[in-house]
Amino acid sequence: MRQNHTTLINQIKSSFLKIFNKEPILIFSPGRINIIGEHTDYNDGFVFPAAINKGIITAIQKSISEFCTVVAADFNETFEFSLNNIQSIPNGGWKNYLLGVIAEIQKKGIKLEAFNIVFGGDIPVGSGLSSSAALENSIVFGLNELFRLGLTKKEMILISQKAEHNYVGVRCGIMDQYASMFGKKNNALFLDCRSVEANEINIDLKEYQLVLINTNVKHSLSESAYNDRRSVCEKVATMLNISALRDATEEDLLNIKTKISEEDYQKALYVIQENKRVQKATETLKFNDISALGKLLYESHNGLQNQYKVSCPELDFLVDKAKENSNIAGARMMGGGFGGCTINIIAKSATELFIKEISDAYQEKFNKECSVYFVEISEGTHLIKQ
Repeated sequence: MRQNHTTLINQIKSSFLKIFNKEPILIFSPGRINIIGEHTDYNDGFVFPAAINKGIITAIQKSISEFCTVVAADFNETFEFSLNNIQSIPNGGWKNYLLGVIAEIQKKGIKLEAFNIVFGGDIPVGSGLSSSAALENSIVFGLNELFRLGLTKKEMILISQKAEHNYVGVRCGIMDQYASMFGKKNNALFLDCRSVEANEINIDLKEYQLVLINTNVKHSLSESAYNDRRSVCEKVATMLNISALRDATEEDLLNIKTKISEEDYQKALYVIQENKRVQKATETLKFNDISALGKLLYESHNGLQNQYKVSCPELDFLVDKAKENSNIAGARMMGGGFGGCTINIIAKSATELFIKEISDAYQEKFNKECSVYFVEISEGTHLIKQ
């Protein structure tokens, strides 16, 4: 684990000891990148994510009080509550991810005792690196360890997903939770979101590396637009008499084109095409064809921008600039959309110069700084051995 993580672990642990005077269990739960396959997960489709070496560290231990106390170190906030009255909080932010996990565990008939938590991390919030799934997974994993609940990893990620559906109001697919929980070092996960089974595919980009560029914007459309896109997909699937768009072909969609709006047709078409791109992407890596993989990333962004319409000017600007540079194999927006990061496959030898150029150009265009992250593909949620 890198030095900054060691520092972060020590900070979280010492905070817990200072506040609660007890040795905690420590968990690391990573954020994730998604190489390709955006908005396909809730359509029972294919995605290609990987856990990264940025994440959330959670310290947890039983409480001697009848109340639970949770300290969000990064926000300098403390939250106290009773396990007997778990309800979502309007505009509750991180608290609702926590409460949702507890509620979903209780729904299984599992009785929890009071506990204390301190958590903090190095995933930039709103970056599209899935800090929410990392937090949910760290809580459910920590509670499972602390109280010996006997939950499997698969049961844990379904609890995390339901927490987001029922307590946060985002009807997310399973990708974020899966990648964060099951990540493997140096491997991306070719995940079938219907069977919730994945193949690990080794990632060796040779002379290229993955670089994330954060727009540092999060447009307010994101949550309502996300749920709206999901509704469109479900409506079209119902019209096609199938359970999800994963089962549709472009030909099937053409047969009902006159019965739906052009906007809805394009959104459904994007999902069908993106599913194919994910499958192609895994093939390109078997042959280490980085330029073919990069081309698929550009195609994915084009679909997200012009068909699914979840991009924004800042993301499009970053991808357009990447396209102009022959040292970049591919780039696209990553995550739900309307802000967050682009993922870029950049020649290592050209990275430094490109970052300077793109940072200057972005500042000039939007009068705002972008942030650059170098990420390594890492292990999924796990106990930190002290």
